[in-house]
Amino acid sequence: MTDPLPTDSVIGILGGGQLGRMLSVAASRLGYRCHIFEPAANPPAAHVAETVTNAPYDDAAALADFAACVDVITYEFENIPTSALDLLESRRPIRPGREALRVSQDRLTEKTFLNDLGLQTAPFADIPDLASLREALDRIGTPAILKTRRFGYDGKGQVRIDADTDPAAALSELADAPAILEGFVSFSHEISVIAARGLSGDVACFDPGENVHRDGILRTTTVPARLSSAQRTDAILIASRILEAMDYVGVMGVELFVTPRGLVVNEIAPRVHNSGHWTQQGCTVDQFEQHIRAIAGWPLGDGRRHADVVMENLIGHDLDRLPDLARQPDTAIHLYGKAEARPGRKMGHINRVIRPTP
Repeated sequence: MTDPLPTDSVIGILGGGQLGRMLSVAASRLGYRCHIFEPAANPPAAHVAETVTNAPYDDAAALADFAACVDVITYEFENIPTSALDLLESRRPIRPGREALRVSQDRLTEKTFLNDLGLQTAPFADIPDLASLREALDRIGTPAILKTRRFGYDGKGQVRIDADTDPAAALSELADAPAILEGFVSFSHEISVIAARGLSGDVACFDPGENVHRDGILRTTTVPARLSSAQRTDAILIASRILEAMDYVGVMGVELFVTPRGLVVNEIAPRVHNSGHWTQQGCTVDQFEQHIRAIAGWPLGDGRRHADVVMENLIGHDLDRLPDLARQPDTAIHLYGKAEARPGRKMGHINRVIRPTP
């Protein structure tokens, strides 16, 4: 077994958003210091991390200086340029490793990887041009979703195609970027599994949560999810299978559709995940501490849930509800320190613990 990273070591985090912020807080509880690398000024993680480097990802000198100051590197989002990863990896270990980023940065690569593991996904097709889009629509049918292969999140970078949609107009909405067409999946609800794998290969999964989206953005996650015992086992086995196939180290979010023909993988995220925020009030070891434990070589927490929880994202002017939310019992408030509330912007979240009815 690898010796754990000594306390007082420095964990480098690529990305300074709210996930980096919460990772920094978790790391500090375990005796570590954090150094954030983030192109934008005054990111949320800067308020709680020891050190912040503000520089673009193509600044080789800044990346080298960052690597020299840290002991291990992790990340809070997937879309890190390959050139930056090449430079950093030559100097410090990156956990999770490059394979997870290679797969998750490209939707076509991700879907192909999952199918090669024998896992179900939505039907899909590579769309390099208009001719391939027309052919794929003939084969997959409508409704369908045309998505950019890279850089999409929270409903961005995608267009719904119905029977009366002009394919050329849909493709132009994506600025003719390389794209993938995904067929619709008939599902009753979406769930996600937050899973972790340690340096020694041990795996621990949290209970699946049930997700509700609106306008492409996650609104709530509820645990426990509506699942049979067999479905819950299948969800955890699917997540474990993906972790093992990647020789993964860290926390991953795996989103799944519940369908009459079994669980269908929607997407994977090689990082702590929005749908895992409920673990902050529902588990002794939450997803953020679990990730730090994994990348630092600690034993994993077991992920057992001690409470039912509803996590709700606070988006845009949901912050106007704060006075009322602060008065509600069994409600924990987590704010991200973002100065400006904008439509569609995640400003924080709440975790509401659900007590049994007497």
